[in-house]
Amino acid sequence: MVLITEDMVRRRAEHNNCEILSLEEVSLHQQDIEKIEHVDKWCRDLKILYLQNNLIPRIENVYRLKKLEYLNLALNNVELIENLEGCESLQKLDLTVNFVGRLSSVESLKNNLHLRELFLVGNPCTEFEGYRQYVVASLPQLKYLDGKEIGRSERIRARQGLDEVRRRIRQQEQDYLQKRASEKEEAQREGGEVQRAPERESRSSVKAKNPGFDGRWYTDINNTIPVHEDNKEIQGREEKEKTSCLSSEDQEREFWEKPCAYTPESRLEAHRHLDEKKKAKERKAVKTPKAPRTLITPHGRVMNVNEPKLDFNLTENGDNNTIVLDLEVYRHMDTSLMDVDVQPTYARVTVKGKIFQLVLPAEVRPDSSTAKRSQITGHLVLTMPKAQGEIKMATPHPPKVSKSSNTPEEKTRKGNNQQRLEVDPSKHSGVDLANIVPRENRAGEQTIFYDNFVDDPDVPPLM
Repeated sequence: MVLITEDMVRRRAEHNNCEILSLEEVSLHQQDIEKIEHVDKWCRDLKILYLQNNLIPRIENVYRLKKLEYLNLALNNVELIENLEGCESLQKLDLTVNFVGRLSSVESLKNNLHLRELFLVGNPCTEFEGYRQYVVASLPQLKYLDGKEIGRSERIRARQGLDEVRRRIRQQEQDYLQKRASEKEEAQREGGEVQRAPERESRSSVKAKNPGFDGRWYTDINNTIPVHEDNKEIQGREEKEKTSCLSSEDQEREFWEKPCAYTPESRLEAHRHLDEKKKAKERKAVKTPKAPRTLITPHGRVMNVNEPKLDFNLTENGDNNTIVLDLEVYRHMDTSLMDVDVQPTYARVTVKGKIFQLVLPAEVRPDSSTAKRSQITGHLVLTMPKAQGEIKMATPHPPKVSKSSNTPEEKTRKGNNQQRLEVDPSKHSGVDLANIVPRENRAGEQTIFYDNFVDDPDVPPLM
């Protein structure tokens, strides 16, 4: 049973800053409400109240709404017009497609002097002979009935022969009330049969087990009971087979195609059927919780995981001996929603509870790793130094050369910062003057050493 709650009213008072004491208009339609309550206490200044398409059976708890001008109760289960005398400012009342059968109850609206419009289309009372004449004559303040204007001539004709029209209306009301009473009894009987179905099954089992319970003589039980039990078992088996053969679609079609009278009870039954179907669908739609994703296998193997489905770029910087991971996270995401964990063999980033894990191509140093966020693109950049090898400093740019050459020697010289000239000693063409000074040997004789010197007998000695 759905009731009107304070939270329900406040959620529909957003245009009034969720204040309900000064609220002048509220819409509570299509909420499956089954009773009007609390509105007359919480919203004393209410002028417009929408309650259409609910399951309200009675008009009640609105007599304190002195400023109420428009009340919409279309598509409900109202059977009687009542309890509206206190609504002094009521100008429009909509009771379209309800179950008002007591047409004489419209006379309770005589005290609503400001009432100008009344809608009773779709109610059983509109099928009565003399319906419009009776309403027009009973409510002289009305200007429109069921959307049709009441003219002066129509009002004069309605007053003529009003007693006879009233007598016919009373008789038709009695017939309708008798019909309505039989419909209620039938609905109660059907509801009782549904409730007593399990009880009947239990009683039938007791009858089958207790000999003589069905009124037969004890001496005839052995001849009659077994046949009866067999028949019941066969019938029960056939019924089970029939129900199993009917699919859910067939059952749904059978429910809606089954002929029934349009009554408040049938409307409630249809509503409960739809509600049960909706709940069953919601239970079916509830997904079972997923098993936790395997990040590291029991054998110690690290798995690659990309739950947030982000693009990334993994590169190795040979100059700095580092591994760089560029993860394209969302540009406007707050950094507090990210968590970075770098291990020697893998890197893990948690983005809004979703895990991104990547196995690294080489072992890195977690304590020397850094994580930075780009202020332009929002990407997350992880710089992880390798554990093996040395970190090289960045080399300056080589000097520009006017002419380019592709010889290996020139490429080698361009790659080195310091360029040196190397000369082969065997290629010397002149005399080395560094060793031209005479040196004394152990015997005291002077000996002059010349590098690569050959004595020529034709050349005279030096003086």
